[in-house]
Amino acid sequence: MTGFAVLLLGVVLHAANAPITVNWQTLKTLDTKAPAKKTAALDLQGKQVSIPGFMVPLEDDDNAVTEFLLVPYAGACIHTPPPPPNQIVYVKMGHNSKAKMSWVDPIVVTGELKISTVVSPYGDVAYTLTGENIKPYEEQ
Repeated sequence: MTGFAVLLLGVVLHAANAPITVNWQTLKTLDTKAPAKKTAALDLQGKQVSIPGFMVPLEDDDNAVTEFLLVPYAGACIHTPPPPPNQIVYVKMGHNSKAKMSWVDPIVVTGELKISTVVSPYGDVAYTLTGENIKPYEEQ
């Protein structure tokens, strides 16, 4: 194989594994009363995704957490009724890594998305994501 062919194969493989950027409107399409109904959200089952949002920590550590809820707006679930389940993602960091804790700074979480019901103290959740990477949100 030539150097160019190896480079091209590497680009194709990387593109095939690149995460899909998902917005909250897409996640909202999941009908939690009829979860088998074909929707754009259902197509994301088991895929690598990146989702922007805000953190609601599920641990008492002030600096870093391994589990949190990802929600579409700051303060969701805290002093207001929680968003519907299809607007909350339960994130468990992979490889026992920790995420820097912030209540107000928007973030982007990348990992494998699964549709599964989780009951949390802050509201019922329709999605689980194994967090592989977290970075600050940057408007594009």
